[in-house]
Amino acid sequence: MNERTPWQGWRDKGEDAGLPAARGPGSRRPFGATWWGRAWLEALEQRARLDPNRLARGRSYARRGSVLELTVTPGEVDAVVQGSRVTPYQVAVRIRAFSSAEWDAVLDVVSAQIGRVAALLDGELPPEVVDDVRAAGLDLLPGAGEVLTNCNCPDFAVPCKHSAAVCYVITDALDADPFELLLLRGRSRDDLLAALRARRGTASTAPVVKAAPPGIPARAAYEARIGVLPVVPRPLRTARLPAAVQALDPPRSSEIDVRDLVALATDAAQRAWELASGDGGSELTFDQDLARRAAGVGTAELAELAHRSGVPARQLTSWAAAWREGGAGGLSVTLDSPTDVDPDALAEAAALMPRATIEANRVTAGKRQLRLGADGLWYRFDQHFGDWTLSRPPAPYPQDLLES
Repeated sequence: MNERTPWQGWRDKGEDAGLPAARGPGSRRPFGATWWGRAWLEALEQRARLDPNRLARGRSYARRGSVLELTVTPGEVDAVVQGSRVTPYQVAVRIRAFSSAEWDAVLDVVSAQIGRVAALLDGELPPEVVDDVRAAGLDLLPGAGEVLTNCNCPDFAVPCKHSAAVCYVITDALDADPFELLLLRGRSRDDLLAALRARRGTASTAPVVKAAPPGIPARAAYEARIGVLPVVPRPLRTARLPAAVQALDPPRSSEIDVRDLVALATDAAQRAWELASGDGGSELTFDQDLARRAAGVGTAELAELAHRSGVPARQLTSWAAAWREGGAGGLSVTLDSPTDVDPDALAEAAALMPRATIEANRVTAGKRQLRLGADGLWYRFDQHFGDWTLSRPPAPYPQDLLES
């Protein structure tokens, strides 16, 4: 159970938080600035089967700023509401938190789609998450009988106007942080990320890496003196990182995780050997190297890499897909839109796609898009959840990318 710092309501946050500012008593300011805030309101007013007359009175209380303080914890919202008396009332609003088994089912659904996880890590709650969880037999939003309220006021109605006001101000908390909806169902953002990390397997397993080639025998070195030069050995593909490297733990005061250090050192050594042996291409830019690393890790590792690099997780997900499918060329056409491309080539590609439009180096028709790269190759992008993602390796002709 993770306690949260009390959320001080829309009255204190105002427009700086992107929420409607208070406009004084009688204000008709709306609730629900985001889709998940509006979804909560719809569930509250249409599905929870609460007294609509009481909800209306609570809405007026909420607009007047009567909710002084609000704290969200797993399965419960505690609030302080100023009524007509001097002493404020204590209000609790509860909805059922998912069990551990139910959360396992939720995580199975969410972790199967890297785009969902990336959006959550960027502070967004895609509508598809709600739909997927519902398909698994659960619902993030409250249904009939799930909203339970309690207030120490003398009004025995359920909900009383104080409890109803809290129900509306919860909308502001959800607008500010969609993870509050997940917290109400029992999991905080930290809990969610920890569960995703746990699914990647045991972290103590030593990584399999390419080791440096064996040394050149003395005889070969001697033969090299008379013009018989030895061939540089290729890297060994199945060797493990030497135990001596694994034993070099950083000082505790550095707060560096030894697993992160080993992973970084391993990647650097592997990349250096690939460059030396001719397998690694040219030196990479920061974006290219980040995309290369992201392309080789799982969902949880990518999320952590995005956090540490400062690149939004959704953006890094797109970069990783581009690198997997097209390498440096795929990343380049994802990031850049060159205008000095052959207009005849673009027109020919547009003729292959019904109702296609042309912009810069892009030919778009519905949720399909072809991009002509500076390397003269065509790249196919598909739209998923509003993002364009490179979906297959490049081809010299656009028709090759339009076939099933």
